[in-house]
Amino acid sequence: MSNYEGIFPIALTTFDEHYEVDELSQLALINYLIDCGVHGIAIFGNASEGYALSESEKARLMPLIIKEVRGRVPVFVSTGHTGTHVAVQISKAAEEAGADGLMILPPYFLKPSAEDLFGYYKAISDAVSIPIMIQDAPLLTGVNIGAAQMARMAKECANVKLTKVEAPPTALKVTEVKQTCGDSLTIFGGLNGHFFLEELQRGARGTMPGSDLIPMFVRVWNLFEVGNRHEARAEFNRHLPLIRFELQPGLGVSAMKHNLKAAGVIKHTTVRPPTRQLDQMAVEELQQIVSDLKG
Repeated sequence: MSNYEGIFPIALTTFDEHYEVDELSQLALINYLIDCGVHGIAIFGNASEGYALSESEKARLMPLIIKEVRGRVPVFVSTGHTGTHVAVQISKAAEEAGADGLMILPPYFLKPSAEDLFGYYKAISDAVSIPIMIQDAPLLTGVNIGAAQMARMAKECANVKLTKVEAPPTALKVTEVKQTCGDSLTIFGGLNGHFFLEELQRGARGTMPGSDLIPMFVRVWNLFEVGNRHEARAEFNRHLPLIRFELQPGLGVSAMKHNLKAAGVIKHTTVRPPTRQLDQMAVEELQQIVSDLKG
């Protein structure tokens, strides 16, 4: 397996003014992320509004994006589902379309027992031959995945190779997973990277933020990797007001799209309900934060 680590942004899904997928903006965003120096890309995650996409839209977008990437960076596809059988089928389809890895939420509609949860990941692992990332996101799913459960999956599921820790406090969970799993799982952070440095210091090997702050995340990663932790922290801390703004529940994706449109990367700021759109005052607040950063 390739040693996947670094900055793997969750690519936003771009829509036109009629809420339809804007393929031209989508491809422009993918190329922008690669040009920023990312180490990989993930699609159909929470920041992608994957919950608001139909399966037919995903089936159309996935090969389009993978073809555009042209192997320049690995592409992880979010293929979790509320049913194990369907998750297996979606995961197999992603592999056939050229995905390099899978990011998989646990089933959450019927809360799984520990054995159900293990069976879900084992079934997917047995059906594919590419790396699987466990997405530990209890704020989203209501399902807690313990470090011991992860260790068992890493041991008994051949393709479970990574985990994305989004269970706050994330830094403490990273330590727990690292101590329990050792090097059997590569740990990534999430939640838009708001504790990125703390997670790195505790053993994480990457993060999966949204799509608009990628130049900063790449710079911080590069500084950290060469041992310049003071400068890495200064660069990261300078952006905390924007990270904080984007952590408002339901509003972060809209803020990211406003920033990307202002930067000339995408054409529209449209989000699909129930994702919330910034109101005019929030747009002005966002613009002030960005202006302060540039100043």
